[in-house]
Amino acid sequence: MIINRKSIIYVDDIHFSLVTLKDRLKEKYELFLAQSVDEMFDILENYVDKRTALPDLILLDLNMPDVDGFTALERLKNEYLYCDIPIVIISSKSDTGTMRKAIEYGAADYITKPFSDSELFEGIDYQLYPEECSRERPIVLAVDDNPSILKAVKHILGNRYLVYLLQESQKVKEFLKRITPDVFILDCNMPVLSGYELVPIIRESASHRETPIIYLTSDGTIDNLSAAVASGASSFIVKPIDELVLLEKVSAQLKGFLIHRKIKKLEDY
Repeated sequence: MIINRKSIIYVDDIHFSLVTLKDRLKEKYELFLAQSVDEMFDILENYVDKRTALPDLILLDLNMPDVDGFTALERLKNEYLYCDIPIVIISSKSDTGTMRKAIEYGAADYITKPFSDSELFEGIDYQLYPEECSRERPIVLAVDDNPSILKAVKHILGNRYLVYLLQESQKVKEFLKRITPDVFILDCNMPVLSGYELVPIIRESASHRETPIIYLTSDGTIDNLSAAVASGASSFIVKPIDELVLLEKVSAQLKGFLIHRKIKKLEDY
């Protein structure tokens, strides 16, 4: 068994594709090959039976004769044992509709066939080593009147994301003329403009109609959190900020940004 290497399951019904990709990745990763969805779940169940760490990533082809990739993706995301494993779709389908559907079903990224080695490694490395990956990092804009909170956000997220900090909420609209965040982190209670009041300002831009917004709040009551969701929050974090919670919340909200970016480039093209 290969020691100290990330493990990947590659699922594809075409044997040639399996062995070719294994040859391309074997020097860097431990590869498990599955020629069907059933074989993939057999591999996963073997991990569980042996009580060892699950694979770090699944590469999943969409077009398979027994169970299609979307059905497999849906099942993986509904299984509590496997739902946190990032899944990268590898497919010859390059239409935006299929890519959007992959996002909805929980894919972390989408690589179209044929692909170069650099594209393949970049896509895999971003999922496994995001803090080291050379791929363009997602942009996070954090707005809070408390400089200590902003400093903490920068410290927690800075290695993985491109983080911008803003202490004066009234400057958000002007700030958005210079950058296009992939996620916003807004304090609920700020002087001049609260997080709630910033939402319509953010949403008036076509670029940010669906951009995730995470609220920071010191009030964790059900009524306050319900109000946050009703006002347009995608998620919320109760202060004081827990490092793991912040990382998990941002990661969850940004899960589909890579595919959204690819779709936009295709549409613009």
